[in-house]
Amino acid sequence: MPRLVSHPDEVKIVTKRFGQGAAEIEKYIELGGYEAAKKCLAQGPDWIINEMKASNLRGRGGAGFPTGLKWSFVPKVSAKPKYVLVNGDESEPGTCKDHLIFLHDPHAVIEGTLIAGLAIGAKTGFIYLRGEYRYLLEIVEKAVADAYAKGFLGKNIFGSDTEFQVITQTGAGAYEVGEESALMESLEGKRGVPRIKPPFPAVVGLYGGPTVINNAETIATVPHVITMGAAAYAAIGSERNGGTRLFGLSGHIERPGVYELPMGYNLKKMIYEVGGGVRGGRKLKAVVPGGSSTPVLLPEEIETLGMDFDQVGKAGSMLGSGGVVVIDDQTCMVEFALRTISFYQHESCGWCIPCREGTDWLKKSLTRFHAGFGEMKDIDNIRYLAENMMGRTFCPLGDAAAMPTLGFVKKFRKEFEEHLNGKSCPFAKHVELAVV
Repeated sequence: MPRLVSHPDEVKIVTKRFGQGAAEIEKYIELGGYEAAKKCLAQGPDWIINEMKASNLRGRGGAGFPTGLKWSFVPKVSAKPKYVLVNGDESEPGTCKDHLIFLHDPHAVIEGTLIAGLAIGAKTGFIYLRGEYRYLLEIVEKAVADAYAKGFLGKNIFGSDTEFQVITQTGAGAYEVGEESALMESLEGKRGVPRIKPPFPAVVGLYGGPTVINNAETIATVPHVITMGAAAYAAIGSERNGGTRLFGLSGHIERPGVYELPMGYNLKKMIYEVGGGVRGGRKLKAVVPGGSSTPVLLPEEIETLGMDFDQVGKAGSMLGSGGVVVIDDQTCMVEFALRTISFYQHESCGWCIPCREGTDWLKKSLTRFHAGFGEMKDIDNIRYLAENMMGRTFCPLGDAAAMPTLGFVKKFRKEFEEHLNGKSCPFAKHVELAVV
C-alpha cells in the first residue's frame, strides 16, 4: 500500500485534507468542502471552463491534455444526455496516487465530478474504480450517499433546480480499461476493448452521448482550482503546466511514498532530497519517470530535468502517471525490460494484431535473451518489433509496451550484448525491485 508521507518542499493542495478525516462529509464541509461547487453553480458553465483554461491544469492520467480545453470540446446542445466519467482505473505499475485520494478525500472527487457536470451541462457522473480497488468502493459509496443526504447530489442540488447524479462502478481487474474508450465499453457492460477514433468521446462517448473523461487526480484538483483561483493555481507550477502533481516514488529509494510537488520540480532533487537517495547508498543506474510505459532515463539526463509534461517530453520520455521508479546499479536491465513487457503481454486485450502478437514475441525474445541463448541479431530484432508496434494499434497499449522496450535497447545495448553466447546474467544476485 502507498505510504502517506511528507517533505518540506511539498505544496499541499490535493493532499491538504489527507489525514484529517475528510472522508466524513461533516469534516469535509468544515474544511471548506462543496463551497467550490456552490460558486460554480452560481457562476455558470462558461465561467467554469474559462477558469479551468486559465489554471493550466493538465490531465493527470498521463496524456497531459489541458482540462479546460477538453471540457470546451463538448457541444453546448446535444440531443443525447451528456456524461462525466472519472477514470479511477489506476493500473499502471509504479503508480499509486489515486488510491490515496479515494481513501482520504473521496468528496473531492465527487465535488470535482459535480463541477465538471455543471461545466458541460451533464446530469450524470460516473466514478469508475480499478477492479483491485474494490475495498475502496465502500468508502466512495458512503461519501456519495452522504452527499445525496445533504442535497449536494440529486434532483435539486443545493436547493436549485439543477440535477446531478453520481454512480460508482468498479472494473474487473483489466489494465486495458484504463484507456478511455475501453473504459466506456466496460461501463456499458461490454468487453473492455478500445473503440476506433474518431468520433471522440466529447462528441460521441458513453451511451453515444457527449462525454468528458478525466483522471481521478485531475477531478480532485478541480475544486481546489476554483477555491484558489485560476491565476494562483497556475502560478505554482511551470510554464503551461499549472499547479502540483502527486508523484509516487518507488523502487530502490530510501523514502518511498507519494509526494505532492510543484509541476516542474527537478527530478534529481526529487530522488535525492525528497526521496532520500538510492537505497543502501548504491549508485543510480536509471529512472522510469512516469510509470512503466515511459522510456527510461539515465542519471546524466535528470540533472536539470523539471518534472512537467513539456520538459520530460523534450528529454525523450513522458511524465505519464507520475510514477517515478528508481533503479540502482545492481539491477539487470534486460530482466527489467522482460518484466515490463511481461506485464503488457499479459494485459493486452488481444484486439489489435500488432499489440497481441508484438508483446508476445517481445516477451519470448527477451526471455530467451535473458537466459543467455540470444544472438546479436536479436537485439535489432527486438528493436524492429517494438518500432513496428508504434502507432499501429487502436489504443496506446501497444505504444506503452514498445516505448520502454526501445528505451532499454537503445540505452543499455552493451548490457544486452553481455548476455550473449550462453553467458549468465551478470546481475544474477540483484536486489528485487520493490514498487510501493
